[in-house]
Amino acid sequence: MPPTDSDLRAASDHTLDLQIPPEPGALPVGGDRLPADGTPAAGPLLDNPADWPAADTPAGSFALVPVRPDRDLDRITAWMNDPAVAAFWELAGPPETTAAHLRAQLDGDGRSVPCLGVLDGVPMSYWEIYRADLDRVARCYRARPHDTGVHLLIGGAGDRGRGLGTALLRATADLVLDRRPRCERVIAEPDLRNTASVAAFLSAGFRYAEEIELPEKRAALMVRDRAHRHLL
Repeated sequence: MPPTDSDLRAASDHTLDLQIPPEPGALPVGGDRLPADGTPAAGPLLDNPADWPAADTPAGSFALVPVRPDRDLDRITAWMNDPAVAAFWELAGPPETTAAHLRAQLDGDGRSVPCLGVLDGVPMSYWEIYRADLDRVARCYRARPHDTGVHLLIGGAGDRGRGLGTALLRATADLVLDRRPRCERVIAEPDLRNTASVAAFLSAGFRYAEEIELPEKRAALMVRDRAHRHLL
């Protein structure tokens, strides 16, 4: 059963005690695996992001950890209420607003998986990995089977504007392409007004494909092609 409103409480710890799935042959890291309770959508349509290993980046070890509302709701709600985030995500409000947004994914069929971005053990960003070819965005461009999309926000103001988003976008796109062999493209659709986000995607090896119209925004369709990943 999905958690009730009274269950939606998040820990205030700055770090998470996690076990990130290791690369084959690697030694496991300390900590317990996340329980499945409260996270029914493990992402079978996305080749199970919960099992993806951590990625080495210039900023440290980075992992995507599926959201667990009882642990993460307060943290994500605080990020959503940051004016710089709210201007584009439009999810400012009480915890119930964030909880409803998360539940729509967690109670679904696994085509969209909300994750914390954890850098060297510290949760510092929020990500959604989703099947773009099964999403409404597929009506706005020439989608291909298994196109995989990313949404993201950087939680702390101190982590913005210094190239961190670029490094993590590149790492996340590489994770998708490494772990989803049927996916030939990673796509994103940042708001055209969010020039910092568009620039980060370009620096991370995405290309600007076209301008698309979504119900809530005009967006830049950004694409990272498997065929060009080692060139850009």
